Amino acid sequence: MRIIFFLLVCCKLLVGHAQEPKYVTVQRSVHLMGDKFDITVVADNEEIGYINIEEAVSEIKRIEKMISSWDEESETSLINKNAGIKPVKVSVELYKLIERANQISEITNGAFDITFAGMDNIWKFDGSMKFKPTKDEIIHSVSKVGYKKIILNEVDHTVFLRLKGMKIGFGGIAKGYAADMAKELLVGKQVRAGVINASGDLTTWGTKATGEKWLIGIANPLSKDKIFSWLPVLESSVATSESYDKYITFDGRKYSHILDPRTGNPISGINSVSVFSKTAEFSDALATAIFVLGVDSGMSLINQLKGTEAIIVDGNNKMHKSSGILFN
Repeated sequence: MRIIFFLLVCCKLLVGHAQEPKYVTVQRSVHLMGDKFDITVVADNEEIGYINIEEAVSEIKRIEKMISSWDEESETSLINKNAGIKPVKVSVELYKLIERANQISEITNGAFDITFAGMDNIWKFDGSMKFKPTKDEIIHSVSKVGYKKIILNEVDHTVFLRLKGMKIGFGGIAKGYAADMAKELLVGKQVRAGVINASGDLTTWGTKATGEKWLIGIANPLSKDKIFSWLPVLESSVATSESYDKYITFDGRKYSHILDPRTGNPISGINSVSVFSKTAEFSDALATAIFVLGVDSGMSLINQLKGTEAIIVDGNNKMHKSSGILFN
């Protein structure tokens, strides 16, 4: 649901703004990376604002071209095609992104893993699945998964996937990274403020046209149309992963569409995770990882990470928050 410029993001989160005569707030929704991006800038006038937004759109399209596994000419596709064959030289940008993804895999003990793309598609979340996969099928499904099987050469900037059939994919980090890069581009062009919202992975800079802080509204998990509390997001980012609508049920137990890349099993016990940090990239990846880790281990990790906070809604719609989250 969207009312004027209030962006609903799934924990649920709402971003709102107002404007004053001195500046204008310009907003545009665009379909990119298979999802909706809401791009908002505070500018001197509408014409400049729309130019800024178009620049952000071009940057997001550039990122998509680099990381898309559907584009056979992308660097990512080239890496996957040469899995188990030879290392592939890539741009410094992609190399660094993979390197950071592996670092997140390390701190989450493999709960986040870009090699999940090589997992066998044995789980169906479209209503067609009648029986659970066998234990052997599940074990086999992750035989080509494991971030430690990615060989990086820092000198030559090459990437090698050790096993044939291995793949990398950036579904758990791509939108956050694209939002960060669009923000970086606009900040570099002296755009005074804005919000890049990539379907729930968002980053902000500056303040509203009124000088007030950007706010996100945390929805009541028992009534998603009602705001439970408002939180400021100042030069910061937030990303949400959720499974309210996409799941399967076996033997009375609900399983999320989010899979554990270490075991091949779907996750249960969590409805949504929202992570707050300096970058949308990190928030995006960590939100997925916490889903996999579970409430206790996820919160334990968050409370060890400086400048990072989280809100988790468990399977019983009980809200859990890290120590730095203060509701009004």
